[in-house]
Amino acid sequence: MPESSFRDHERAVGGVGPLGFAVITLSDTRTPETDRSGRWIREAVVQAGHAVVRYRVVRDETEAIRAELEAALADPAVAVIVTNGGTGISRRDCAFRVITEVLDERLEGFGELFRMLSYQEIGSAAMLSRAVGGVVRQKVVFALPGSTAAVRLGMERLILPQAAHLYRELHKE
Repeated sequence: MPESSFRDHERAVGGVGPLGFAVITLSDTRTPETDRSGRWIREAVVQAGHAVVRYRVVRDETEAIRAELEAALADPAVAVIVTNGGTGISRRDCAFRVITEVLDERLEGFGELFRMLSYQEIGSAAMLSRAVGGVVRQKVVFALPGSTAAVRLGMERLILPQAAHLYRELHKE
């Protein structure tokens, strides 16, 4: 897209206003007090001018994740859901499966870009990430790995710069 067209488009999506974010940390060991990645996400959301309207730490178990995801989806104040943790390939990592089961649409580019950017930082270990993004019932859902470095990368480089644009696209006439 030519620079002028990109800037015109950027201005057009600017009037969305603060979005409500749900932050869900998936972990068998973290608590709200020890959840550095969840804290980082919440601080970044507020710093970007949005609001954290829901925050939970949930065990990395299928039913617990499904229940919290459903609660966040049912909350009318939530526009964007960001999970962290549970996206790896171990037997305990079930976030990817649970989240992809409920997606109405996948944002294929999110996972592709996340892994490309991760590769630039950590090399071939990026292939172990199953970060995913998509849409469920007019809400945007992102699943990030649990490391603070991965959370920072996903939020700073992908999610926060595009959150208002994604919301606008989902809700335009």
